[in-house]
Amino acid sequence: MFVSFFPRPKLFFASAIVWTALAMALWYGYASDLVGSSEQPAIGIAMFLSAREIWFDLYFALSVAIFAGVWMVFSPHRWAWWSIIGSALILFTSYFQVELSVAINGWRGPFYNLIQAALSKPGSVTLEQLYAGVSTFAGIATVGVVVAVLTSFFVSHYIFRWRTAMNDYYVANWPRLRTIEGASQRVQEDTMRFATTMENLGVNLIRAVLTLVAFLPILVKLSSNITELPLVGSIPYSLVFAAVIWSVFGTGLLALIGIRLPAIEFFNQKVEAAYRKELVLGEDDPARADPPTVDELFGNIRRNYFRLYLNFMYFNVGRYVYLQTDVIFPYILLAPTLVAGKITLGLMQQILSAFAEVRSSFQYLINSWSTIVELISIYQRLRGFEAKIHDEPLPSIETRAEPKAIV
Repeated sequence: MFVSFFPRPKLFFASAIVWTALAMALWYGYASDLVGSSEQPAIGIAMFLSAREIWFDLYFALSVAIFAGVWMVFSPHRWAWWSIIGSALILFTSYFQVELSVAINGWRGPFYNLIQAALSKPGSVTLEQLYAGVSTFAGIATVGVVVAVLTSFFVSHYIFRWRTAMNDYYVANWPRLRTIEGASQRVQEDTMRFATTMENLGVNLIRAVLTLVAFLPILVKLSSNITELPLVGSIPYSLVFAAVIWSVFGTGLLALIGIRLPAIEFFNQKVEAAYRKELVLGEDDPARADPPTVDELFGNIRRNYFRLYLNFMYFNVGRYVYLQTDVIFPYILLAPTLVAGKITLGLMQQILSAFAEVRSSFQYLINSWSTIVELISIYQRLRGFEAKIHDEPLPSIETRAEPKAIV
């Protein structure tokens, strides 16, 4: 799954983590101070043209060039340009999209304060001022749209290259793999699903981490405007603590409810493959796909799907209750401060935006759980291929007839 696309995967990913940590330490400890920042942060697309932002872009490119150059010399790989440079480009666009969110958060304060002034004192705000605020947002949004479209186009090619690498690897070992149940499906379908799902989850995880790095300092600063929280009163860094505790609670709750889903999803793929294979054989052999056999195979599908629906019902009850409560949770936190009239409309919008970004980052597992379930199922199926190639025992789930006591 990984060795076909990345050079020496275990060492590669370990070195990537270490190199990233060193690059970040050097940036925050020394390099970022080489270009001073203005006292008043720019609002709008001017934020991305500041000397500090341009210096960071150059620093990032230099760090990637050094890392990629070392690996291309140390362990040449057919797909190195896509797996190393391509991954770095996706990482950079993830960072840039987080910066767009920071820019929009910075725009919210002045703009909503302008609206509050216009509503509270008619005539104090001109039409030109209001349109100027709207045009600032339009500039940020335009950059965001262009980056999102180009990133999506590139990621599509990146995913297909990863699928191609896996496909070539498995096809080269096809004589040993053809006896595995659903072998054709695993090569034709699961490789694409694995690459797509891994890229989506990886990008979302990176974006969640980068969002925390960008917005936690903002939330810490905004917490100074909160007089007290319901039930607990006044505490330092109140919004940060509230976001962490609430997100950890939701993640633990939904992980507990959905812990049985990966095994059921795996068996869904297994019984679907058995049914499809029998129908394909029946196209050429009249002795195959007879009604009793087809009824039995489809009965296995029906039983497993009903089991999946029941478990997803449990999961969705917890998920939707939590997410709906999540909508009003920040207003509950801000209630004492709002009643006391301690913040403006613009400041409230900035707090809500920053709190939502931090909270959603901590809720990575909640937002991705269904996708993680699918990925685990695909991984288990492809892991059977890996075991066959290396003459290892098949994973136990390959030989198990039914999921364990899932009701």
